[in-house]
Amino acid sequence: MDLKTELLKSIWYAFTALDLEKSGKVSKSQLKVLSHNLYTVLNIPHDPTTLEEHFRDDSDGPVSSHGYMPYLNKYILDKVQDGNFAKERFNELCWTLTAKKNYKPLKDQGLISERDAFKLWCLFNFLSEDKYPLVVVQEEVGYLLKKLFMAMGQEWLHEEELTDYFTQDPSLAGAVTVWQFLEMMESGRFTKSASKESLTLGIQSVYEELVLDVMQKGYMWKKGQVRRNWNERWFVLKASHIHYYVNENLKEKKGEIQLDMDSTVEVLPDKEGKRCLFCIKTANRTYELSASDTKRRQEWIDSVTAAVWICTENRSTLHKEQKERRREQRQQSAHRKLEKRMEEERLAELQQEKERQLLEIEQLRQAQEEAQVLWRNKELRWMKQQEMQQQKLHRELRKAHTDKRQMQLVMEKKELEAGAQRHRIQELETMQQGLEQALKAEIQAHTDEQAVRMAQARLLQQEEEKLKELMKLKVELQNLIQRTQQKQQLEQQITSKTQALQQAMEELRETRHRNKQDLVVAERRRKRASQYVKHWNVQLNRLMTPVMPGAAQNQPSSDILSHRGCGAFTPEEFSFKKTYPKTRPLARNNDPKTSMQVSKETLESDSDDYENIEEYMKNVSLTGATPL
Repeated sequence: MDLKTELLKSIWYAFTALDLEKSGKVSKSQLKVLSHNLYTVLNIPHDPTTLEEHFRDDSDGPVSSHGYMPYLNKYILDKVQDGNFAKERFNELCWTLTAKKNYKPLKDQGLISERDAFKLWCLFNFLSEDKYPLVVVQEEVGYLLKKLFMAMGQEWLHEEELTDYFTQDPSLAGAVTVWQFLEMMESGRFTKSASKESLTLGIQSVYEELVLDVMQKGYMWKKGQVRRNWNERWFVLKASHIHYYVNENLKEKKGEIQLDMDSTVEVLPDKEGKRCLFCIKTANRTYELSASDTKRRQEWIDSVTAAVWICTENRSTLHKEQKERRREQRQQSAHRKLEKRMEEERLAELQQEKERQLLEIEQLRQAQEEAQVLWRNKELRWMKQQEMQQQKLHRELRKAHTDKRQMQLVMEKKELEAGAQRHRIQELETMQQGLEQALKAEIQAHTDEQAVRMAQARLLQQEEEKLKELMKLKVELQNLIQRTQQKQQLEQQITSKTQALQQAMEELRETRHRNKQDLVVAERRRKRASQYVKHWNVQLNRLMTPVMPGAAQNQPSSDILSHRGCGAFTPEEFSFKKTYPKTRPLARNNDPKTSMQVSKETLESDSDDYENIEEYMKNVSLTGATPL
């Protein structure tokens, strides 16, 4: 559903509300007021003379909806830009016009407030069919009520009652209007177990998710860009951006994060007393965030990844795609029911034809008996005619037997096809079990790889600490050489300490080398697991081809897509790239005069690991090397 269709649904309610006589026409003065308000809420430059010029050839009488549509499309809807106006304010305008005429709430007994009724009206428009007058079918009503109960933390157990509600009233014809829907919600027919407060919160949650396209919201800690301190903010994620506020009242906006096809999300290790860290990288800046727990962090990562995918594929929101998918499924189901009804009618016609043939046979038999009675008196005259009738009867009987045999062959063929279909289902179940085992193996391989990478990171940190200790010892050596005259004795002590540290560094290198080998082994296991998953996917796709009845088996089959597409999980869904700073050991030499110097190549690699030039110059001054 595009923006134009979405806006037109709300405008239709406003137009019909102005039609007080229900004649399908509205006066020009009312249309002027409506157009002016639409210009204002949609943030479009207003031209008051266009409406008069558009209808200058018409009489002074009222204008129908078909006469107003060209003006509405040309001067209003075609100029609307998504994101350039407040959608909620636009809906409130249309709701105010239509509710004043059509909405009659129950003052004391109703479970919903007028504000809740407005949100339910917006949800109704979102789920309604693209035809007028607007209605919502039974399946979409059940979907909305199920979402509402999930938002309230309850289980939806009224599916049979909803079916009875639609079947008991033939005038509904499987769909309800918005006023019937609001009356049903106010009566509490399906929401008696919920309190008024929980129902209001549930309506607000579903309204934000479906109408306002809120994919995720909640409190998180954000690290500042200038002051580098952590502040708690209320974040609201939509399809293309993330707004963050001081609190959940949404009154004081602190900033926003624009998402595009180049945006990425990465998990960060815990630091600075913050846990459950992750970052969002955009073209201009990297945002460091801290969630309340691991589950919330994963939910945010999944939601942001989905939003980036929507921006990359230039798709509509997930709920709009799900709505279109449900509509296609309903159309396919209706098509299958129509085909089944046509098949039943065809079988009924065949049965009638068979009964007609049997009736004709019975009539022929009676005619034969009458002919035998007449034969006694007119044997010579009717003999030839009687033989011709008998031959015709035998031909019809043979045809009837032939048709019966063909029907039996068709039934046997269908039984064989049904057996093949059951065998194919058993193979698919076996294939699913193998695929689940392969996925578990791949997940375990990824877990082992992450553990090896974390161990390697710890070794790199230990190696950096040893390097720092070696630098301190070299500084102490210079100070001792300047302060004391017992140079040779102190050099021997420092040399022995230096050798001990160098030996420790060699042990660290060997440990790191072993960890690298373990990492290579883990990566090989992960690759083998991935190949195993791909092998099962190929087998699964081969067996997912349905067994078609009759000659349709020879036709090319279409690929059956699961909810994850043409395959299982990809490695990107299990692992996140994690980079560690590369470090190189300082130059060593047993000569005390040259052991204090650092090679230019070592300083060039070490300088990349410092956060700023001041730390780099400090390292150069301590080691006595020449700056780059």
